Amino acid sequence: MVPDGGRASRPASAANLPPLAASSRGERAPGGADVIRQTRWPGRAAGGRRGSAVQAASGGTAERWIEDNLDMGPVVKSSLVGSSGWSSQYIYETDSGVKLFVKTSRGSDEGMFKGEALGLQAMYDTHTMRIPKVYHFGVLPANGGSFIVMEHLNFSGRASHEELGRRLAQMHLAEPQDDKARKGLFGFPVDNTIGGTPQPNGWMDNWVDFFRERRLRHQLELAGDGRLMQMGERLMASLETFFDGVSVKPSVLHGDLWSGNIAAVDGEPSIFDPAVYYGHHEAEFGMSWCAGFSAAFWKAYHDIIPRSPGFEERKKIYLLYHYLNHYNLFGSGYYGECQSLLSQLTRKL
Repeated sequence: MVPDGGRASRPASAANLPPLAASSRGERAPGGADVIRQTRWPGRAAGGRRGSAVQAASGGTAERWIEDNLDMGPVVKSSLVGSSGWSSQYIYETDSGVKLFVKTSRGSDEGMFKGEALGLQAMYDTHTMRIPKVYHFGVLPANGGSFIVMEHLNFSGRASHEELGRRLAQMHLAEPQDDKARKGLFGFPVDNTIGGTPQPNGWMDNWVDFFRERRLRHQLELAGDGRLMQMGERLMASLETFFDGVSVKPSVLHGDLWSGNIAAVDGEPSIFDPAVYYGHHEAEFGMSWCAGFSAAFWKAYHDIIPRSPGFEERKKIYLLYHYLNHYNLFGSGYYGECQSLLSQLTRKL
């Protein structure tokens, strides 16, 4: 999702997207648990240790969890590196030199962090991309907020678009670790968010039904616009026609793959800040209008997963979901594109 409050001034392109270089999130953190652990840690009393560098950020609880549960030493430094409408992002550094990436929220946003944590874990388990390892998500008892602790990746060096295409195809072909996805169901164990919009992921055994109800209808109802809903109802009633002869299997999807969520770590492609679910691999490209995928990317991807007939028309369906989401988040600047996509798609019926 484009994070600003309106239409991007220009979509990313192969020309203005660097070869998967990005800013910074730090080194791989050694040690720690092999699986995500969700707990309601009792924490220390509000106030914490005098002079703590982290105390002001989270009442000491994120710091204390790190010190009590990860064999990395005391936290000696924290730096605020970003913020959104609902969370603040920090880099915590321990006296052993390890850095961790921590998000905190003063609101009851544990569900959002849970969705992010389980999504990162699902991608991590494919062993295809450089995904930040999640150590913990839970509640901050001192202030009623929540937090997530993960590996701090040092975004440096460059990786090619070709390698990104190859790795993404491998991720989409990886066997899902979730039992329901392995049985052919579409969805995710928890609902999550796409930007700030709730994204329902209840399991369904038919992909077209899932995308119709959990994606298109959900966004159209949030929009509450009669014209869009009228056109959307016509599209949804005949959505199956775009999938004639197409075999769809559940793939692990990042779900919000645009240039701001792609980087490189020591020459290896890395993706992060996901909205993960198990779905049709082509749905990954709903944000391609702002991803800057080059010809080399598409060739590498389709060398592994061949392009199916009707791909370009189905891609418009997946673009529509994300444009509707941007309209719901940011307003009228995205209305025209939603209407245009609906017109193009319904003319095919």
